[in-house]
This record gives sequence, C-alpha cells and structure tokens, in this order.
Amino acid sequence: MRNPLVDSPVSRAGWFFATAVGLTIGLPKSTGPVRVVDGLVVCRGLPRWVFPRGGTCVGSVYLTRDNDGDRVLRHERVHVEQWRRYGMLMPLLSGVAGRDPLRNRFEVEAGLEDGGYR
Repeated sequence: MRNPLVDSPVSRAGWFFATAVGLTIGLPKSTGPVRVVDGLVVCRGLPRWVFPRGGTCVGSVYLTRDNDGDRVLRHERVHVEQWRRYGMLMPLLSGVAGRDPLRNRFEVEAGLEDGGYR
C-alpha cells in the first residue's frame, strides 16, 4: 500500500504551504535581489538568524545571505524536489536524519560538494 503522505496530493499541499512560509519570511527580510532560478525562489541578504548554515530551503524558497552560486542552487533545487515528495514531513525527516550533513541522507542526495560540505 502506498503512503498517502509521500509523493501525493497531501505532500504537494505541504510543499505549497512551506513555499508560502518561505516567501513570508524571505520577501520582507531580503535586502538583496530576489530572483527565480529554475523554479527556485532565491531570497538574498537575509539576516544570519534565519538559517543555520549558508542558507536553507523552505518549500521552493532558498533563504540566504550571499551563498547562491550555481552549484549551491543546483543543490537547493534537489531540496525543492524533496519538499515536493515529503511535504511537511520534510522538517521532521531532516531533523531525524541529523545535523551532520555528511550523514544526513537529504544532504547526501542533494550533493555534498554542490552544497559546500566537501
């Protein structure tokens, strides 16, 4: 039996909600240009308290201060696909996967080198 919370209308609704949250945080706090790159909304110039490392992906929104090179954006686009697949389970699953990016399956899947972890 298929899990109705994964890769389903429910997960896509969660991804849509997370994207709305990301925009709610990113648009007013961004002091840099906001741009869309292959469906990823990139909000630059945010204060460091918004994200734990160089940036964070919330739904289809990438929040960062200035970490938005091509490789990083490729890494973040994989996170967008993860958000679509898992919806609002994503924060929980990522938390359970751990803070060490070298062991976090979501970071590994997105590409450690592209994410600046190697």
